[in-house]
Amino acid sequence: MLDLWPQSREAVGAVKSPFILGLVDRMVTFIYRNCDRVLGQSRAFLPELQRHVDDPSKVDYLPSWSEDELADFDSAPAPEVTSRPDLFNIVFTGNIGEAQNFPAVLDAAEALRAEPVRWIIVGDGRQAQWVRDEVARRNLSDQVVLPGRFPLERMPSFFAHADALLATLKTSPAFAMTIPGKVQSYLAAGKPILAMLDGEGAVVVRDSGAGYAVPSGDCLALAHAVRQFMAISPTVRSSMGHKGRDYATREFDRTTVLTRVEQVLEEISS
Repeated sequence: MLDLWPQSREAVGAVKSPFILGLVDRMVTFIYRNCDRVLGQSRAFLPELQRHVDDPSKVDYLPSWSEDELADFDSAPAPEVTSRPDLFNIVFTGNIGEAQNFPAVLDAAEALRAEPVRWIIVGDGRQAQWVRDEVARRNLSDQVVLPGRFPLERMPSFFAHADALLATLKTSPAFAMTIPGKVQSYLAAGKPILAMLDGEGAVVVRDSGAGYAVPSGDCLALAHAVRQFMAISPTVRSSMGHKGRDYATREFDRTTVLTRVEQVLEEISS
């Protein structure tokens, strides 16, 4: 499971009715109890998944793998973004939605308005227009750039602009149990990570040594973490990126994960 249901739907406000949430919870129980094996992408998922099954041994940990396409270290910087080596460039890629807590990100950008920091937000989503409108309303167009949506294979060219890659999630017990897929991809990209999230995702960032993780929704802590990054040398930041790539190879390698899937299928069929 990549997300917990119905908790993830409740966390983003997609479903608010307790009655409907209860129906989904019972449906999930029915589905899981009729599975031979239930795999969760985070160790924090396992107790919740075990609640839905009659045999806890059916539940196991299987992380998502990091995307090999993003580990392109020789990609030229994306021409859609003006090169500004005089600035500390923070790059976010992916869905621009409620779950990513962009109000707090923009608050951090506002707190750093007078400092040489640029936020490059690549992607699209339900809140993309709201973010554009807020950037205009707050007069942050010099600090925040939104080049738009691009295919996955273009991401390394945007990563090439980055001094740090940004991963965020809003405050929620369900999200705290999740390892966002972009964290694994960022690790594989070999760039330092700036994270504003709780729980498992933050643990991965800290344990890997790849960067700084601050509590979800804490815009002032996020701004402080940016200042911490700016205060250290490019050599130290590069070392963080290398540590992240090594961690991704150990924990989230595609071949290793798929080998484990094959083992599970063999166990089920035997």
